[in-house]
Amino acid sequence: MPSKPIPGSTGEVLTCLPSPYLPHAGTGLLYLPRFIAKCKYVREHGALPASYAKNYKRGLDRFLCLHLGVDPAAVEKIVHEATDDAEIDRKLLELFPAEVRAIKWNRELVQKGMTAAGREFLGEALTAMGCADRADEIKSVPDLIDFDEGRID
Repeated sequence: MPSKPIPGSTGEVLTCLPSPYLPHAGTGLLYLPRFIAKCKYVREHGALPASYAKNYKRGLDRFLCLHLGVDPAAVEKIVHEATDDAEIDRKLLELFPAEVRAIKWNRELVQKGMTAAGREFLGEALTAMGCADRADEIKSVPDLIDFDEGRID
């Protein structure tokens, strides 16, 4: 039977966040719904749990924003000030470049962790989770997120 993460090994786990593989309806960008959801969580709760706060507006959030040429704080501001999802989407489309190059970003995202250094990182993370036996199955950082949050059995 394949192993599952040791409860608490990565800190608090938020299962309310969407998968990094969920595309944004207005742009087709993978991961954007997750970054928006993290911004909403901060708006509603004041902060993310420590296990998420360490990468908030950094990590994949920042890589996405670098791809788009925007500041992660600008995305957060839009989410915090908007009154509904339609306003968030409208203002994000105004902020983002006309061509978001979704295909380029989506390809890069799904390959995060597939370099030699990335495989080493994933191996270390899975070992810390008590799941070193899953290294052949968890192939990318988005996979690791989905695994940690219970979307991969």
